[in-house]
Amino acid sequence: MRAIIIGAGRGSRLEHLTDDVPKTLVDVLGRPMLDQILEALAFAGFTRDRIVFICGYKADVVRERYPDLTYVENATWESNNILLSLLMARGLLSDGFLSTYADIVYRPELARDVRQSPHAIALGCDTDWRRRYVNRKNHPETDAEKLTADGERVTRLSRHIDSADAAGEFVGVMKVDASAVPGFLASFDAAEREFAGKVFREGRTFEKAYLIDLLEHMLQAGTAMHRVDTPGGYMEIDTLEDRSMAERWWRGES
Repeated sequence: MRAIIIGAGRGSRLEHLTDDVPKTLVDVLGRPMLDQILEALAFAGFTRDRIVFICGYKADVVRERYPDLTYVENATWESNNILLSLLMARGLLSDGFLSTYADIVYRPELARDVRQSPHAIALGCDTDWRRRYVNRKNHPETDAEKLTADGERVTRLSRHIDSADAAGEFVGVMKVDASAVPGFLASFDAAEREFAGKVFREGRTFEKAYLIDLLEHMLQAGTAMHRVDTPGGYMEIDTLEDRSMAERWWRGES
């Protein structure tokens, strides 16, 4: 199994902080988010030779600082989004993979628990997610990648889920066992054939789709997915406001 860090984007909402580095290298809690992600992946049992970084904006900066990672370049990062970025590494997915967004910070135990889930597809879920949206003006709850569930089994995954109905927020950490990779890739290929150049889900074209768009498409087709909960211990840093609130969030404050 490999770990895939999806880090091609710039992160324009962090403004001047990403003039010279990609979003994942912005300091949060005193050090780059990528350093903290790599520590979490190491805790989950991934050695550096099993970690793939999908690069794009300022790729040379990441390559120079972390020469021991495997790199896949998303040269068209400005015209696509997280889903297509992940699939740039499809040739490295066959042994199973744990994928992670690159603009997040989370406890190492979450990466371990997602990897060790007995289920073929496991999604990290923050059950204490709503406190991070209190007084958060630039990234409202309507932007949260919310999920509903029947026990551990995920039933829906969408930004359009009403907050009161959500079991939690998908944190961007996902495990797909080797046994589930063929179905994952087949679902992507079928969706691409049907929706390339068209609206796929929630008003987004296939080319601009998020990972959750394909996952919800698979859920509706009957694919089983299960949640792995963390009560906090996770945060996404999308805006300058988020970065200013990070210390409070990490201490468990609203």
